Amino acid sequence: MTASLTATVLGTPDPPALADFYRELLGWVEMTREPGWVRLRAPEQERPGLSFQLEKDHVPPVWPQDPDSQQMQAHLDIQVDDLDREVERAVELGATIESHQPQPDGVRVMRDPHGHLFCLYIPGY
Repeated sequence: MTASLTATVLGTPDPPALADFYRELLGWVEMTREPGWVRLRAPEQERPGLSFQLEKDHVPPVWPQDPDSQQMQAHLDIQVDDLDREVERAVELGATIESHQPQPDGVRVMRDPHGHLFCLYIPGY
């Protein structure tokens, strides 16, 4: 058997709203929108995709980690050509910039509108 990673799924209290954020950020297309589930993919390929499922009790992780708080389970790394421009665009779409930035250059740790962490980075980082 050959195994292939086909998607990453983020839990959120509002799948359509979070999908809309990532659709705009990534320039991806929506493939499925059902109650409690939305799936996106890149325009030129079927997989991997990014999906959003309803989790009414979603609790965003604490960053940087704290042993007594919700831990980050995963985050998305998104490569960009112009870090400053894409950070500004992500903020305009509803993201926030984290105060803790472990790398001084080339990478920005951010949160999407529902609290999931993601990094924007330029090639070489």
